[in-house]
Amino acid sequence: MKLPVSGRATATAVVAAATLLATGSIAGAAPAPEAGAIAAAPDLPVANVKAHLTQLQSIATANGGNRAHGRTGYKASLDYVKAKLDAAGYTTTIQQFTSSGRTGYNLVADWPGGDTGQVLMAGSHLDSVTAGAGINDNGSGSAAVLETALAVSRAGFHPTKHLRFAWWGAEELGMVGSRYYVNSLSAANRARISGYLNFDMIGSPNPGYFVYDDDPAIEKTFKDYFTGLGVPTEIETEGDGRSDHAPFKNAGVPVGGLFSGADYLKTAAQAAKWGGTAGRAFDRCYHSSCDTTANINDTALDRNADALAYAVWTLSS
Repeated sequence: MKLPVSGRATATAVVAAATLLATGSIAGAAPAPEAGAIAAAPDLPVANVKAHLTQLQSIATANGGNRAHGRTGYKASLDYVKAKLDAAGYTTTIQQFTSSGRTGYNLVADWPGGDTGQVLMAGSHLDSVTAGAGINDNGSGSAAVLETALAVSRAGFHPTKHLRFAWWGAEELGMVGSRYYVNSLSAANRARISGYLNFDMIGSPNPGYFVYDDDPAIEKTFKDYFTGLGVPTEIETEGDGRSDHAPFKNAGVPVGGLFSGADYLKTAAQAAKWGGTAGRAFDRCYHSSCDTTANINDTALDRNADALAYAVWTLSS
């Protein structure tokens, strides 16, 4: 999640033409499900999500300690995610742009099948700040979105809507990659997106359980899931407008998402209902070198990843 800024970075897009992004149509559509058939969302193994985080940490360690925009660690992170998706049967597209004099990339992955007139998207930013590996911010969201996409493939899931997953570049510079993606779509293709779900920091070590309140139907879906776990939620306010849902929301796309907290301090009331330590930041390693694989709360990561999968299955069926 980016810091609040008074001015936003600008991007000069240098994008390779892609029929997928231009038209929204997908070749090789999978067969439609039987009428009335709605599959149950899977329980994502948190060990799988953490394995992706271990890979992102290794990538950062091998590339100067970070996975920031325009650095080798970012591109290596994107290559790791893309290879997993390609092997799982996705149609992947890399979108290239330039910001702050460096080349950046978005990765978009489409699951064959579903109504391309109704596209459900789930996404996260893949870049870190230059100070560290960015494992909670935002390896956590990136890994959970990846594992959800892989679960779709393992299940042979055939939703009614078309599923699209995305990993954004240069979020830390002002949502540059996601804004470029939204701006590159025609009005008709923007209108085809029935919802965008954003996951930016979902494994904070002193976690809260925050739900975006932008779209009532999406908000209810997440709240219903956590109610089923007996976990109370609060409306997300700390990062409002500071992550990749903002460009979609500004373009009129219904948005929602989850957040476990950044550098705000957990209150006594929040500690009473969620556990953890009052008076301490939700993530005291936010934008710091200590945002490593040691900076993750496994329970929060597990719950939020499962809520992500539940929302994808529910909202696309």
